Amino acid sequence: MPSGAPEEENCVVDMDSKAGDLFNAEDAHPTGTGGAGVLAKLGLPKGFSASMAKEWIDKRRVSIRPWASFVDQRKFSKPRNFGELCQRVVKNVETYNSNYTFIFMGLILYCIISSPMLLIALAVFVGAFYIIHLKSQESKLVILGKELNVPHQMSLAGAVSLPVFWLAGAGAAVFWVLGATLFVIGTHAAFRELEGSDMEELLMEPV
Repeated sequence: MPSGAPEEENCVVDMDSKAGDLFNAEDAHPTGTGGAGVLAKLGLPKGFSASMAKEWIDKRRVSIRPWASFVDQRKFSKPRNFGELCQRVVKNVETYNSNYTFIFMGLILYCIISSPMLLIALAVFVGAFYIIHLKSQESKLVILGKELNVPHQMSLAGAVSLPVFWLAGAGAAVFWVLGATLFVIGTHAAFRELEGSDMEELLMEPV
């Protein structure tokens, strides 16, 4: 009579292998470029890949500057003249571009979360695009003699969900995010003193 231990081990191995197949990008697409398993199985476009988004975020996280130094009040001062202000803005945007990117993303997330109607509008847009894309995979969608590619499908989904975005006040939300981003980034870049290495680089530049 066989013992239960080997069967349990085999069961674990089989479950692990199936889980690996589910998230394996190469199994999801023959060329290995079809996106991470779950996304590919959902029928999303090949350009949409969780691994691409993760790689972009990882690169930003690597280049991000310490937040403690980013908000250190001791390193803020009023620029002495317009020339110094311009130098600070240019150098600080170059130095803290990843920090500014996450601030921008945070403002977008805050705007979406604080507006239930905007969440509904985004859900309608994503749903419309997903349905249109699935239909295009079943049979080619042709409008005015032209086949709809992914950008066209997104435009069509946007047109379908436009009334919902209008009701949600998406235009005002976009201007709020842009205005808040420019204010926060502009204020920080103008009043944040340059690092020692940046000052040395400016002094070494030929006049």
